[in-house]
Amino acid sequence: MRKFLVLLDDSKECLNAIRFASMRAAKTDGAVVILAVIPADEIQHGFGVADVMRAEARERIEAHYEVFAKWMRSRPGVEPQLVIREGDPAEELLAQIAEDGEIGIVVLGLSADKGGQNPVLTRLLRDPLALPCPITLVPGDLSKDRLEAIT
Repeated sequence: MRKFLVLLDDSKECLNAIRFASMRAAKTDGAVVILAVIPADEIQHGFGVADVMRAEARERIEAHYEVFAKWMRSRPGVEPQLVIREGDPAEELLAQIAEDGEIGIVVLGLSADKGGQNPVLTRLLRDPLALPCPITLVPGDLSKDRLEAIT
């Protein structure tokens, strides 16, 4: 089975990346892995605070994920898998691919804002040979109808 890997974050372009991956997975008998990364610098260490912050971050991620997962289950009929990791998003994305040999495509959303930066994409393109699978870039400003037409 081919899996599409999508990075879950708070960006609006993430929504189109998830839509695209879900629709492609549904049409190709694939699956979708949603990767959420808790940045290590968001966790303050000491006196049990790190565990509380980690738990709060996980709850926030799971609530965010469930909104997308509900749509994925009902519309394209895909049961997504959530993976939560801690560290640098680009490094954790590469680690997830290395650990899951069924991941065949990374799907990233692109900001419609010309000044917008995607640090994960920047990192991946710095050493494109480190990525053992293709990257699909999905513009964040594509309409739902256009996404459906191209998937």
